[in-house]
Amino acid sequence: MNEGKVIQWFPGHMAKTRRLIKESLKLVDAVTEIVDARVPLSSQNPELSEIIGDKPRIMILNKCDVADGESTKKWIKYLNSRGIYAMAADCRSGRGLNEYRPLVRKVLKDKIIANEQKGMAGKPLRIMVVGIPNTGKSSFINRMAGKNRAKVADKPGVTRQNQWFVIGEGIELLDTPGVLWPKFEDPEVGRKLAFIGSVKDEIIDPEELAVNLIDILKKDYPDRIKDRYKISDFEDKESYEILEMIGRKRGMLVSGGEINTERAAITLMDEYRAGMLGCITLDSVGEG
Repeated sequence: MNEGKVIQWFPGHMAKTRRLIKESLKLVDAVTEIVDARVPLSSQNPELSEIIGDKPRIMILNKCDVADGESTKKWIKYLNSRGIYAMAADCRSGRGLNEYRPLVRKVLKDKIIANEQKGMAGKPLRIMVVGIPNTGKSSFINRMAGKNRAKVADKPGVTRQNQWFVIGEGIELLDTPGVLWPKFEDPEVGRKLAFIGSVKDEIIDPEELAVNLIDILKKDYPDRIKDRYKISDFEDKESYEILEMIGRKRGMLVSGGEINTERAAITLMDEYRAGMLGCITLDSVGEG
């Protein structure tokens, strides 16, 4: 991506989802937002605070298994200080999710008391689950519901309509399709969302995206490049040259000995998203 380039990707169903979220708020007691622990800031929907108003908000930093653990702790502490109840989890394995139900009851303690005083003890606590594409909403709901009833995929934009799920202990979840905002004014945010797969790969050049990621890894996590791709002495090289080194090391050659940098780029992105480069967090507390 060129410096300053703004990514725009806002399918029609996402505009509809934004309206549905607003309309469904009156049905729920709180909102749970799923974000990616690797980019806890960039994967938040900046429109959400305005949309949900004063509804209690729980934030789950998902995919904590592939994020930097110390960074995740700092993010949770920071979010709590901002009045957002936060917890870390890996929704695919279920790690950390045993904290969710107790946290809901803690957050909605006043609501539970009010229901009891009105003679409605045991009234279900209803939570809307929101998040941008590919952050793991369906994996979260599948784990919590105990049945693989929500569609799960590594491609953004799978869920299309609202669905209710009962997860026990008097809690019900309202699933919504993943929704992005109309455009990313900060190109850095757009890049980071592309790294984690929240923006369709088809609209971004893979080599350009890989070079952008290498820019960050070279600066903040150089050992991950060395360890994964068994290359060294790249500190003074341009990121595209490092991509070529990765391709050469993996034997990604075409006729004439030329390096297939597109294949190398796709491999790098796939291995980053799968956590094969180690635990990496790209957003720092204090950014933005």
